Amino acid sequence: MMRVHHCDEKHVLDSFVWRADDGRVTTTIGLSEASAPVARNSTGALIGWTALTAVAPAVWGTTYIVTTHMLPEGHAMFSALMRSLPAGLIAVLLSRRLPRGTWWWKSLVLGTLNMGVFLPLLFVAAQRLPGGVAAILGSLQPVVVAFLAVSILHERLSTWRVSWALVGVFGVSLVVLGPDAALDPIGILAGLGGAASMGTGVVLTKKWGRPQGVTALGLAGWQLTAAGLVLLIPALLIDGIPPRIDGFAVAGYLWLGLIGALLTYTLWFSGIRRLPVTATALLGLLSPLVATILGAAIAGEAITPIRLIGFAAALTAMVAGQLTRQRKRARPTMGLDQYRVSQDHPHAL
Repeated sequence: MMRVHHCDEKHVLDSFVWRADDGRVTTTIGLSEASAPVARNSTGALIGWTALTAVAPAVWGTTYIVTTHMLPEGHAMFSALMRSLPAGLIAVLLSRRLPRGTWWWKSLVLGTLNMGVFLPLLFVAAQRLPGGVAAILGSLQPVVVAFLAVSILHERLSTWRVSWALVGVFGVSLVVLGPDAALDPIGILAGLGGAASMGTGVVLTKKWGRPQGVTALGLAGWQLTAAGLVLLIPALLIDGIPPRIDGFAVAGYLWLGLIGALLTYTLWFSGIRRLPVTATALLGLLSPLVATILGAAIAGEAITPIRLIGFAAALTAMVAGQLTRQRKRARPTMGLDQYRVSQDHPHAL
């Protein structure tokens, strides 16, 4: 069997040439899984999927306000458990698919990286650091993803997107960093560990894709369930069940589980499959921006001119990071035969 790749401007096709025993040659042409997103995405579809995927980090920006105003204090691990396990079980029931073969351990790895490790570290960073410092560490995730994409996906390093990712970190720092910022070593390690954990999970999700016939909802269900099982014993041993769970807490858990996990991770994994991985990670800049807007609207936090400049810088970085820098095309060179013709017959070309 000989495998040949044919490339044109819109599609990348895999052609398989089979030589049968009787000498007949059969060629089958199919769309490559890795290149399918490129072939399917027109500019309009790309914009649409970017907007849909951006819903996920925007909703994640509500986590801080929901946690501080609706959930019991001092139960971060239990909150992470309630956010992942019930939503994961619901998604598995709706999709009616269980992992097969290698996807048992892949789901465990992805669920642990994307949620099981990331969520507790996120809460630790939020508890030990001012919100601004924790948000800045979280905004480093696109930079982490850009470099991991080189080593794991073997992509060329996009200096364009890395540069805009750094602009985004600067913008977020202007938005959220206050004069009371303190640097706690454990909090900093937790923040950096969380960014590295989810960044690795994002890149591996892009690399492994998902099995044929499995929806994004099913993939989200596998990972959320795996994360919940990883968190189950630590949450019960470390935090325990809160002594009092009122109506506000139930509403908060429902929001974080059904909307902040089930819906958002389904959209997030759909976007990762179709969009460039570093550009997708840049959408995460929306989370601290939404959190700041909610803090101003609900908690009465002030919006200063410096914050507005930071908003503009972060949003510009997020949008610019979705674009691809156009490379200058090399001018076609004239072959030797064409050169001879042009000399003998200057008007022939």
